[in-house]
Amino acid sequence: MTEQPTRDFALDDILTMTTGRLLSRRHIDAVYDLANYMTGDNLMTHQLPRAADVCGSALRAQHPQLSGVHPPEGLDTVDLLAWITAAEQAHGETLPVTPLSPGAWARINPVEELCDMVGPVKVVVVQAADEGEATP
Repeated sequence: MTEQPTRDFALDDILTMTTGRLLSRRHIDAVYDLANYMTGDNLMTHQLPRAADVCGSALRAQHPQLSGVHPPEGLDTVDLLAWITAAEQAHGETLPVTPLSPGAWARINPVEELCDMVGPVKVVVVQAADEGEATP
């Protein structure tokens, strides 16, 4: 069996996925980067909650030492950053992340998934012009 490649991600990125709280200093960019890497997909915003559930579980399995690592409620920004710094000192600034195993992520056409979520009447699909093509 071939070992899957790993890529190092910042601890605050990983904790964003394992805790369900946006803790990353890179904000939502971290969620997209980590979820896209783990799923091998190019996710749209409405797909992130599903990816976060799957990726968060996989990350907790990959790094059981993070079990129970959650910031206390009610911290202001300064105290939250101090908590993240302490977590990095305890667990490392980065950790290796392995993509999801085959079959763990169900690729769904993003437009179809959005239609399933909100109903097809609320979804408007606009075809973008190809590069160099004039738009009306």
